[in-house]
Amino acid sequence: MSLNDLRKNYLASLKSLDTEEHIDLAFYRPIGYMWACLARRLGVTPNVITVAAIFIGLGAAVAFYYNSLAVNLVGILLLVWANSFDSADGQLARMTGQYSRLGRILDGLCGDIWFAAIYIAIILREIATSPFFGAHSWVIIAMALVTAVCHARQAAMADYYRQLHLYIIKGESGSELESSTRLRRRLAETTGLWKRLTLKAYIFYTASQEATTPQLQRLRRLIAARYPGGRLPEKLRSDFRRQSLPLMKYTNILSFNWRTIVLFASLIAGQPWIYFAVELTVFNAILIYMVRSHERICRTMTENIENGL
Repeated sequence: MSLNDLRKNYLASLKSLDTEEHIDLAFYRPIGYMWACLARRLGVTPNVITVAAIFIGLGAAVAFYYNSLAVNLVGILLLVWANSFDSADGQLARMTGQYSRLGRILDGLCGDIWFAAIYIAIILREIATSPFFGAHSWVIIAMALVTAVCHARQAAMADYYRQLHLYIIKGESGSELESSTRLRRRLAETTGLWKRLTLKAYIFYTASQEATTPQLQRLRRLIAARYPGGRLPEKLRSDFRRQSLPLMKYTNILSFNWRTIVLFASLIAGQPWIYFAVELTVFNAILIYMVRSHERICRTMTENIENGL
């Protein structure tokens, strides 16, 4: 295979350069592509890679419990490895066409499972090693619980806005933007306890995204009524891209990479509670700005479509 073909195949394994994070493009995506090529050769499916990533990430969480820089560095390497697998599963799915709703659900759960375990490890570590948190364990537990809720909301909305960007630019076929209404119809036709439970969890996840974005939902209903399949005129797509693209950097800050940079720095400093403090302040401020900005864009776009502009 020529270098040109290799580059073309690699680019085809990405969702979109618009929504890719710089650290992913420079580091995780190239490594993920190599894992994906190996998995395709061995006949390994994307879901198997996702499950492996979950267990490797859990190993990282165990390492973060120990108040030892050497052990923490091993945990950092494990989490980097796990995330390269988490990148590889999506790239493999795009390379082989092995898409499934279960795969998307598992992929979404992967990071949640990692961080739930990491939060527990930090709580136990701080209670065991910090004089303050040892005497006031409720403080670190409360910080962790509130941070977990905020983290889940930040990650959900970051993913939602990436999918919205792809939906407007590429149409329905180029995006994984879901609708809770459509998912509920699918639930009525679904049998099997496990499939129904996972689909119900996904419906809750999607409905919570929709509840946070009334202007976006108004825009989606208008697009569905006027432009089947989300195939908008070029002018509307380019206008949206011009306004949405600068916001992708904030969306990406709320994804895995910058979150773990803060986590790794706090672990190396021997003060993992700092990670919770940054999540609760800086990351939440970014989330609020991101939601308000996208809602403003969606409201303007809806008015332009309604007025025939």
